[in-house]
Amino acid sequence: MNILKEHNMKVRLIMYFSGFFIMTMGISISVKSDLGVSPVSSIPYTMTCVWGIEMGKATILFHIGLVLLQVLLLRRAFQVKNLLQILVGIVFGYFTTFCNYCVSFLPDPENILLRLLMIALSIILIALGIFFYMPADIMPLAGEGAMKAVSDVTHIAFPKVKVGFDTSMVALSLITCLISLRSLGSVGIGTVVAAVLVGTTLGIITRFFGSRRDRLLYVETVCD
Repeated sequence: MNILKEHNMKVRLIMYFSGFFIMTMGISISVKSDLGVSPVSSIPYTMTCVWGIEMGKATILFHIGLVLLQVLLLRRAFQVKNLLQILVGIVFGYFTTFCNYCVSFLPDPENILLRLLMIALSIILIALGIFFYMPADIMPLAGEGAMKAVSDVTHIAFPKVKVGFDTSMVALSLITCLISLRSLGSVGIGTVVAAVLVGTTLGIITRFFGSRRDRLLYVETVCD
């Protein structure tokens, strides 16, 4: 008697889209804190601050741009299925719009302690979203896709590319806001803290709950 493990597609889809929603809620709370957004959202929020584009739409445009970057980098090696990252980006953008709408009903925080607590909650939610979304292994966000393309072309390890990618996005956002707005705009202490602590928080969550999550991702079938 053999026991085979197969992916539970229904659970994977639930985890995948739930992870997206939790991540966007964390991003929206970081925007509401007015202490700077996470690196992954710094470019879309900069587009909102500078050009007045609604953040959900800016997120969609940003994802389309990242898919085009993959096409330019990979050329013939680009897989057509990765165009689905645009569809994923549209879903992520609409989730962003909805979560920003929900958070808009909260009063603007004036107490610095409350704003820091919002950043802490944002970091936990973003890490929790990644915890659910990544292992589902359905289709990566365009950000991860672009980082993988850079890694494949340059042969630089993915973790190093991620650090460089996040740093570049924050730097570009900061320069754009300083030139256009004469302010930090999307970049703040929350951006720096998120860059440092999201990965650490994700590691802690995975250590305590990763095995339980993974058990849900598979169904066991008995074969003779």
